[in-house]
This record gives sequence, structure tokens and C-alpha cells, in this order.
Amino acid sequence: MGQRLSGGRSCLDVPGRLLPQPPPPPPPVRRKLALLFAMLCVWLYMFLYSCAGSCAAAPGLLLLGSSRAAHAPPALATAPGGTPPRLPCRAPPATPLAVGPEMAEGAASPEEQSPEAPDSPSPISSFFSGSGSKQLPQAIIIGVKKGGTRALLEFLRVHPDVRAVGAEPHFFDRSYDKGLAWYRDLMPRTLEGQITMEKTPSYFVTREAPARISAMSKDTKLIVVVRDPVTRAISDYTQTLSKRPDIPTFESLTFKNRSTGLIDTSWSAIQIGIYAKHLEHWLRHFPIGQMLFVSGERLISDPAGELGRVQDFLGLKRIITDKHFYFNKTKGFPCLKKAEGSSKPHCLGKTKGRPHPEIDREVVRRLREFYRPFNLKFYQMTGHDFGWD
Repeated sequence: MGQRLSGGRSCLDVPGRLLPQPPPPPPPVRRKLALLFAMLCVWLYMFLYSCAGSCAAAPGLLLLGSSRAAHAPPALATAPGGTPPRLPCRAPPATPLAVGPEMAEGAASPEEQSPEAPDSPSPISSFFSGSGSKQLPQAIIIGVKKGGTRALLEFLRVHPDVRAVGAEPHFFDRSYDKGLAWYRDLMPRTLEGQITMEKTPSYFVTREAPARISAMSKDTKLIVVVRDPVTRAISDYTQTLSKRPDIPTFESLTFKNRSTGLIDTSWSAIQIGIYAKHLEHWLRHFPIGQMLFVSGERLISDPAGELGRVQDFLGLKRIITDKHFYFNKTKGFPCLKKAEGSSKPHCLGKTKGRPHPEIDREVVRRLREFYRPFNLKFYQMTGHDFGWD
């Protein structure tokens, strides 16, 4: 049978102190120090990550190669002869298109004011939101004033792959001397696959804007929201009238001499609606296929249909559909069932959908006759009949 150890004891009788003992548990102080050290490492990583994002947006790095150098503007490349070209962002500011004094107040509306500082998130919020990087816009809504640009931008921002500036930068018409670094810093942070956008309707009538945008990137996609030029002019006048009730009547501003019926094309409310004239400047720098013309009327009557065309043009999946809209009978405009970053319905501000003043029918008739040849030429240039006549 089983053998016994000397002294008559069984193997099971060996004292417990001879068996290997588990290590004693660490004291509570050591556990707390380890936890504190781990937290410090996490906060240090977050700090360094946010610093790296800030450095990437520094103006001086515009000329350096980066992980997204493909988006850098062609104007920043070195000339074939080896001589660094003059940066377009240092050119003198543009001379504004002639605008009558009666329209000066209209350009100062909150949605048209030029931002002076970027709306940058804090380092911590940037870290948790995925951060991303600031890019020059790949698409710009360039016009036209009172055509429906604000509505289009608000609708587009529902799309998860569209990131846009809320305020109008007015870079290519008023702030070009501030440089591309300043302009890029105004843009929201985007992730890979997202599109950066902005809208400034006055670009369409600014002579210098086409060349300047082309110098930034010849691949920039351009969107123009157009509307019946007569209705647009009345809407333009209505906006100014709400700010300056003492301005002359629409009829008196329309004509140089009402008895002869000569239209005053120096008045910006009339001039903006000569779309064919302005489009000629853009076609010298961009092919017509790189421009999309959105109907301001259809943006009201069929917002989902027009947004479908815009999403296709931008190369986006058609996510914005009929289910995103409902019609507000009081304002006479479509509204979003859920706006960007909100679960509540959203309509455009109270300044949108103002009632227009009653205009003499004879004045409207003469304006339609004046615009008719320009409209027909615009239809031919764009290949689209907007049905304004």
C-alpha cells in the first residue's frame, strides 16, 4: 500500500507553510496611484492630439506637404521655371460691383455680414467629435441674392456628408486680401469623404470672383440659385424697404425716365437679374458642366426634387428626400421636419417670405419685356428653360 514519509506522516500532512503562497494583494494606495497614472496618460494624449490639429491649421503650413495635399490650391504650387508664383490670396481687394446708394443697407443683413473669426471648437470637444481637419471648400453657392441660397444651404446641411459655414464669408469679393489661410480657418472641420461648402450670393456679380476661385481650385463645383428676375428684383427691394422705409418707390428706381420707359440698369436690384451677362464672366474660367443652376421656384414647389439634383451634382448619396420637408402655409415656404443637429422642425427666419409691396402692373410688364432677351440667352447658355416668360 502507500508508503509513508519518515516520522510516520502522510504527504498530506506537510505543513501549509511549505506550499507556495499567492502574492499578497497590492495595498489600496498602489491601486490609486496606478489609476491616476492611467488618467494622466489619457489626458496627455488628448492634449497632444488637439495641439496637432491646431498646428495643422496654422497658416504657415499651407505651403508644406500634408496628408491631404491633394486639396491644396493649385496657385500655391511652384511655377515651372522654379520661381514661386505670387499667391492669389495677397492680391488687392476687389472693387465692389457698382451698387446704388439705396441698396447699401440691404447688404448689411446678418446673413451677409463677413465673419471676423472662425467658430472653432474647444480641443476637448474636437477630440470627442472626431476632430477632422479644415479644408478649402470643394463646392460654393455663388448666387444669386434673393434667389433662395439660404434655403438651399439649410436644406443641404441636413446631409451627413455636407459641412458648411453658416455665415457668408465674402472672401472672394470683400476679404480676399486676408489670404487663403484666413479663409480656410473659417471652414468647419471635416472628416474623410465629407464636402466643405460655403455660400456668398454676391460672388456671382463680382467680376474678380471667377478668376480668384479658379486660382484656389479649378475643380471647385459652383451652384447658382436663380429666380424670375422680376420677382427677384421686387424681393430685393422689399428687403431694403424693411430696413429703410424712406427709400423711393420701386417704380421710380426702376426707370431712368419713366416717360420714355428706359430701365435703369445701374440699380443693383435690376442689374443682378441680367444673369446671362454675369454668367459670361464665369464661363471664361469654368466649364458649364462644373456649374449647377437651381430653380428658386422649384426649390419652393419641389424642394426634394431640386435637392436630388444638387446631391447628384455633388456626388453625394440621395439622403435628403420628401420625408425631410413639410410646407408652411403661413410663410409660403417648405420647412425642414428636422434641422441639422436638432430633432425639432425648422423654418427659415422671419426675414424670409416677407409680403411684397404692390407694384404697378405696367412697370412689371415693362420689366418683363426688358429681361426677356437676356432670359432667352441664359436658357441657351445653361441648356435649361426656367419658364419665366
